[in-house]
Amino acid sequence: MKTKAIRLYGKNDLRLDEFDLPEMQEDEILAHIVSDSICMSSYKAAIQGPDHKRVPKDIAENPVIIGHEFCGEILKVGKKWEKDFQPGQKFTVQPALSQKDNPHAAPGYSFQYIGGGATYVVIPNVVMEMGALLPYEGDSFFYGSLAEPMSCIVGAFRANYHHKAPGSYEHEMGVIDGGNMAILAGVGPMGLGAIDYALHNERKPKLLVVTDIDEERLARAATIYTVEDAAKNGIKLVYVNTSSPDKGVDYLMSLTDGKGYNDVFVFAPVKPVVEMGDQILGYDGCLNFFAGPNDPKFTASFNFYNVHYSSTHIVGTSGGNTEDLKIALDAMSRGQVNPVSMITHVGGLNSVPETTLNLPNIPGGKKLIYTNIDMELTAIADFREKGKNDPFFAKLADIVEQNKGLWCAEAEKYLLANSKPI
Repeated sequence: MKTKAIRLYGKNDLRLDEFDLPEMQEDEILAHIVSDSICMSSYKAAIQGPDHKRVPKDIAENPVIIGHEFCGEILKVGKKWEKDFQPGQKFTVQPALSQKDNPHAAPGYSFQYIGGGATYVVIPNVVMEMGALLPYEGDSFFYGSLAEPMSCIVGAFRANYHHKAPGSYEHEMGVIDGGNMAILAGVGPMGLGAIDYALHNERKPKLLVVTDIDEERLARAATIYTVEDAAKNGIKLVYVNTSSPDKGVDYLMSLTDGKGYNDVFVFAPVKPVVEMGDQILGYDGCLNFFAGPNDPKFTASFNFYNVHYSSTHIVGTSGGNTEDLKIALDAMSRGQVNPVSMITHVGGLNSVPETTLNLPNIPGGKKLIYTNIDMELTAIADFREKGKNDPFFAKLADIVEQNKGLWCAEAEKYLLANSKPI
C-alpha cells in the first residue's frame, strides 16, 4: 500500500513523500491515520535531527515519519493480534515505549513506517507488545489526537509528591487536594489543558493561580475557564499578568496569605519563570518543570536554604506513560475534561513541514492536522475572514461560532467530507 507521509531526513529537513509501505507481517497492524496534532517535541526533533535522543543517526538514508499525537482506524490485523484488535477500531498510541534495550525509541521520532504525519502506517509488533496501542471509543478523531498531550498533563499531576506528614520520609504521590496551585506561563495549549485538569480532576486545589505575560491569551483562557465556573467547583481561580511590576512574587504570595503554593507547574523553559516558581513554593512545596528546554545547558537558580529548611523540591516530567494515557482517554470519554480549547489552528498534511519548522513563531495553541487533506494551516479565528471568498471556510466559521469559537465534532465531519484530498 502506498502512503503519503512527512519524513525527517536531517536537521530542518522535512519532506512530504509518497512511497510504498512494506508488506504487513503477522505480528503487525495496518492502519489509516486521520488526525495528528503538532507538538513542540516534533519541532525539537526536526531542528535537532540525528542529534535528538529519540531520532536515529541514519535518517539521511532511512528517514523517519514524524508526529506522535495521532488517531486513526485499524484496517488489517496480523494473526498474532487478531484476538486483541479488530479492523474498524479507532486507536491512539502511547509513543513513549520505554523499551529496556532501546529506551528512547518512539513512534513519531524513531520509526520509518509509523508516525502521525502520514495517511497509512504499519504499526510494529513492539507497540502492541508494550501495550502502547490503545483503543479509542470516541466519535471524533481530534479528541484521540489530544489524548497524548493530555496524558502528559495527567503524568505531571501524578508525578508531584509531598511528605505524608512533617518529619516523615514517606511520600504521597500527586497534587495536594484542597491546596494552593500555580500554573506559570499557563495559557499556552498545554497550560490550558492543565487548567482544565486542575478544575475537574478528583484532586482539586482550593486556589488556582494562572499566570502569563500575554494579556490576549489570558483573556481567552478566562472566557473558556471562567472564574464563575471554577467557583462552582469550590475553586478560587485567579488569572495574573506577571508582566505588570506589581504582579510579581509578592503579589502571588499575597494570594496565599504568605503561605505559598503546594504545587507549582512551570510551562515555559524560561529562567525567570522557573525562579519565580521556586520563590512562591510553600512548605513541602513541589515544583514541576513541565516545559522541556531546547538548550541542553539550560539552568536556573533554586533556593537550597528552602530545600533544607522548608522541604521544597522539584520534579520534571517528559511525556506521560501508558497509564496516564488511559486516564486521559477515560476522563475525556466521561466528559470530565474537554481539551478542545488547546486547538487554535487546523491544516492538512501538506502544511506540516512549514508548520513544524516554524512552530515557535506561530501564535496560538495546538495545530491540528488532518492527514488526508490538502489545506494550508489556518487559524480558527480566521475562518470568517477567509469565508468572505470561500464558502468552505464560511461554513466552518458558522459551525465553530455556534460552539463558542472552538473546534468540534461537527466541524471535523464537515471538513473531512468537503476538503480537497491530499
